[in-house]
Amino acid sequence: MAHPIAVTDTSFANDVLNSELPVMVDFWAEWCGPCKMIAPIVEDLAEDYSGKMVFAKVDVDSNPETAMKYGVRGIPTLLLFSGGSPVDQVVGAVAKSELVKRIDKVLS
Repeated sequence: MAHPIAVTDTSFANDVLNSELPVMVDFWAEWCGPCKMIAPIVEDLAEDYSGKMVFAKVDVDSNPETAMKYGVRGIPTLLLFSGGSPVDQVVGAVAKSELVKRIDKVLS
């Protein structure tokens, strides 16, 4: 079963930027209500797109450098990376169908 991987400021370059597959990074925090709402959707997507896309989670409280580097101001923020560069961004808790649309665009 595929799950999102926990990524830190230290492991971000290796886990996300150097990934051969596109990566969706979920910037979140323990105290964030909307983050908790979107977490099960991200889990489902990790399962649905296993082998096609990597899903990662960055706790902004423990890893502020990466969040600042990518201009994350509100959470949850989902950033889609392809070839080591951010190609799309979704801010706030959105429907699974919206995320599927964005992912399919990156994968096509």
